[in-house]
Amino acid sequence: MTSDLLAPLDLAFWNIESPRHPMHLGALGVFSAHSPAAGAHAADLLAARAAAVPGLRMRIRDVWQPLAFGGATREPAPDFDPLDHVRLHPATADFHAVAGRLMERPLERGRPPWEAHVLPGEDGGSFAVLFKFHHALADGLRALTLAAAILDPLDLPARPPRPEAPAKGFLPDVRKLPDLVRGAVSDVGRALDIGASVALSTLAARSSSALTCEASGTRRTAGVVVDLDDVHRVRKVQGGTVNDVLIAVVAGALRSWLDQRGDGSEGVAPRALIPVSRRRPRTAHPQGNRLSGYLMPLPVDDPDPLARLGMVRTAMDRNKDAGPHRGAGAVALLADHVPALGHRLGGPLVSQAARLWFDILVTSVPLPSLGLKLGGNPVTEVFPFAPLAHGQALAVAISTYRGQVHYGLVADAEAVPDLDVLARAVTAEVETLITACEA
Repeated sequence: MTSDLLAPLDLAFWNIESPRHPMHLGALGVFSAHSPAAGAHAADLLAARAAAVPGLRMRIRDVWQPLAFGGATREPAPDFDPLDHVRLHPATADFHAVAGRLMERPLERGRPPWEAHVLPGEDGGSFAVLFKFHHALADGLRALTLAAAILDPLDLPARPPRPEAPAKGFLPDVRKLPDLVRGAVSDVGRALDIGASVALSTLAARSSSALTCEASGTRRTAGVVVDLDDVHRVRKVQGGTVNDVLIAVVAGALRSWLDQRGDGSEGVAPRALIPVSRRRPRTAHPQGNRLSGYLMPLPVDDPDPLARLGMVRTAMDRNKDAGPHRGAGAVALLADHVPALGHRLGGPLVSQAARLWFDILVTSVPLPSLGLKLGGNPVTEVFPFAPLAHGQALAVAISTYRGQVHYGLVADAEAVPDLDVLARAVTAEVETLITACEA
């Protein structure tokens, strides 16, 4: 496997990381165990299979060559040892308590930036695996591809081979120059539009102090399971998409949580960043992040659950009409306009600016509809975890798997000691929406 330069957005993720703000994705998979030894056997399987997956052997190394000065390359690690990445932990009764402590630990940057932590359950009837992938190594779809490669093989239909891309020369095809010029002009206009939208969005911010914090470097995680049929019941009555309902649930849960902890929800409309993948599932193999996003206010201050859902639906429809290439949420696209050295020197500054751009991350992670297994032990729950941006106390990731919706909550442990209260509020908000629809 050959080396390749990190794409601009990958390089940005690599350089904005700090010890208190590691930039790795996480996913906690809970498995039903066939025997008390299933966890230990799973750790052996993961280590054995990882050695045969080329993408898991890739490390990230800084580059100081003239044509890529300040960049970084993704290349095979000559001393790759799966045992450095797969770890078996003592049995635990609380998977999320252990996952929180593991999520706060940055990945070792000199090695391929991923880890798999196997957590046997004290009851012997279950175990969990926490996967961690650095965002510079993989976005959500790519991380799913890498994780699936060391789980039991899925019985998928054969795909036709992809046609090979024609080789590119050093100079562009002169017949395409008019299109290239138009594209460059369009890119400049899009960048100016995004910059102006970001500036305007900061003027209208109405967040809560509970969503911002001075970083402690600690992490706490929680998971919530919701029946997908309940979500569809609300969607069929109110219209919109499943994602609209799931985002509205977050808004309602935040309202209840803020009121319960005494911060109050009056006048609060935090800006939620909703990442949008520009990569299709069938093209998940190529390296590099393909991300944009939507930025929208969460109607936390509205007391009516159906009105909150209506406002979420309207905001998402407006974002979709504009597309993922414009607006304040598409700021990730600006990474392409920054030279490699600019990412290296400006990374710390950019990380400090996250709270000026958005207040909370709400992201969806796609999962296959087929059942996942490891050593024949089936996955029963999958909780995705997003990185926590500088100055922000909470991030929400959502996945749908085999008829259930899983909310993965990540928080600064010192700023949000009551994350369990928010988790219960998510469950309660689903019931509130169902009741409102039936009234």
